[in-house]
Amino acid sequence: MKSFVMTLAIATTSLTAPASASETRAIMGTILTDAEDPAQIEAKCDRYMDAIEARRALLESATDAPTIQTTLVAYDQMKALINAGQGEFTLYQQVLGTPELRNAGAACQVRLSTIDSELNLSRPIYDRLAAIPTEGADELARSLLGDVLAAYQRAGVALDDEGRARVQAINEELSQISTEFARNIAEDQRGITATPEELEGLPADFLAAHPPGEDGLVTLTTAYPDYRPVMRYANSDALRRRFSEVYAQRAYPQNDPLLKRMFTLRQELAELLGRPNYAALVLEDKMLDTPEKVEKLIADMAAIARPVAERDYARNLEVLQQYRPGATEIRYWESGWLAPKAQEYFYSYDPQEARQYFTYDLVRDGVLKLTEDLFGVTISHWDTPVWHEDVETYEMADADGTVIGRFYFDNHPRPGKYTHANMIPIYPGVPGEAGEVPVGALVQNLPKGMHDTGLMEHGDVTTLLHEFGHMLHGMFGGTQQWFGQSGISTEWDFVEAPSQMLENWVYDYDTLATFARNAQGETIPRELVEKMNAARYFDQGAGDMGQLGYTNVSLQFHMQPVPEDLGAATRGWANEYLMAPMPDYVQFQDAFGHLDGYSAIYYTYRWSKVIADDLFTRFTAEGLRNPQTAADYRRAVLDQGGTKPASELVRDFLGRDVSLDAYREELAKGLVD
Repeated sequence: MKSFVMTLAIATTSLTAPASASETRAIMGTILTDAEDPAQIEAKCDRYMDAIEARRALLESATDAPTIQTTLVAYDQMKALINAGQGEFTLYQQVLGTPELRNAGAACQVRLSTIDSELNLSRPIYDRLAAIPTEGADELARSLLGDVLAAYQRAGVALDDEGRARVQAINEELSQISTEFARNIAEDQRGITATPEELEGLPADFLAAHPPGEDGLVTLTTAYPDYRPVMRYANSDALRRRFSEVYAQRAYPQNDPLLKRMFTLRQELAELLGRPNYAALVLEDKMLDTPEKVEKLIADMAAIARPVAERDYARNLEVLQQYRPGATEIRYWESGWLAPKAQEYFYSYDPQEARQYFTYDLVRDGVLKLTEDLFGVTISHWDTPVWHEDVETYEMADADGTVIGRFYFDNHPRPGKYTHANMIPIYPGVPGEAGEVPVGALVQNLPKGMHDTGLMEHGDVTTLLHEFGHMLHGMFGGTQQWFGQSGISTEWDFVEAPSQMLENWVYDYDTLATFARNAQGETIPRELVEKMNAARYFDQGAGDMGQLGYTNVSLQFHMQPVPEDLGAATRGWANEYLMAPMPDYVQFQDAFGHLDGYSAIYYTYRWSKVIADDLFTRFTAEGLRNPQTAADYRRAVLDQGGTKPASELVRDFLGRDVSLDAYREELAKGLVD
């Protein structure tokens, strides 16, 4: 299909006044869905860069008295272009069909990161922003300006010329490292072969999709749709052990030197900015704003989760001893395989029995229908070009028929594509401009089709709803007055909370009954969902301890001197919490993409879980399908974007501050027989 790029609404080379929001949005145009030549991507990147440069020149050379309506507006428009470009070219890096096209997307990300870093260190722009009088300005403008000035100070704008130059050089090198680090993970898809006998225990549809080759062996790749079922269901201990070793060394050793350089540069940056370490620097604008608060969170959550995890471990070991008599410990590659067997043994719940009711097409439609029911919106097909035949397109309209967001689903694996699951905000919306609504994309790796090929684990259902929760947050909060407060622009350690809260609905029978049907058209039995809920809390303590282990890795790498042996350090920090410790062959750090994007703040997922459990208490008390509760939640939390501190969003919905009580009660369910 032919794509197009909207003609620029203004001549960026002769810009003499702040652009309007709609003019800024026009520069973004539309996605290059049919790009065949990297030059097409480079040309669009040039258009972004030219527009940003024009706005920078205007701001840095202006001599008039700065005001909210001129200077802050111009700054907000400029940052909107950078953020949109980062989203668009991240999409190209993750989904396009050739390495050359993906690399062109990555190269533009580097260019955008470079100019963003330069802008964050521009003394002329900072001085103009700092000189803006705020008398008479509304609360949102004052809040945005305060956040912008604080970000400039954290970036190092107060340093002398030499210091700012060094910060810029560090940021440019970090951007290059980030691109190479992500590319190594995406492109290092490894594989093994297995005999058909070793695949005993795998579901029939998996076996049908993996026939033996001419040599009589089955080829398995480290992509999620291969790796997770094998580690969960294959009875061959030798196969799981062998497969885990290959999987645990993805992007190793090539990412080790990149990580060492990344950690070294981040520490240098922190010291240049007068902070003791990078963790202290990156946490300053978060809900938990010091390393000490994060360490306390880890300790508090571990104190709650460890007794539950020890109970989980004992039960898993009891099951393991039925298969391996005399076993005294659970090995790393046995944990995933034991979980469904223990669920069946203790709760009569068989995940494979449930799996037959979860096919991609029906689950997707069920998630969209749940959204319509909860939030009073309508979701329909969006007629627009796509970059691959698997991509699905939708638009969402409010109760009055006004379109409030458009989005892509790129939900199935293919070679070279991003290997995990994420939501990419692509373009922001523009208040009051018809058609200029937020645009985003879900990029995931889920089974494709209906009952013959598209059977999903219940965990896959959870993932789909979780990532779509990010999309909803971006759509509902996507047309604030200021781009800098629009969409998912809250504190970083809050953004996972709304999505994690939504996960509760896929354990609700009334919700599942709307879409969970098997090949015969039979609805999932209520008794099976009750068993699922009884088994839900089994291994949750161990799972949380594992997440706390990864949180510790993320934090310690940004508080300690760079270790000589990154793998040994990773295993040591993680194994303080893991119930089945990582063996020596694990080089988890090199494929732990969050060490790049999240740096020291992987704790976000655990802190957001605390918030999510607390937010859900209102739905538990008032009803999962209560339209007033859902409307209150949308109004108080999702619609607000980044216009308020996250602590206020929680307080507005719950009527009180967040606490650990709901999390503690949730984990305690794992101690109940």
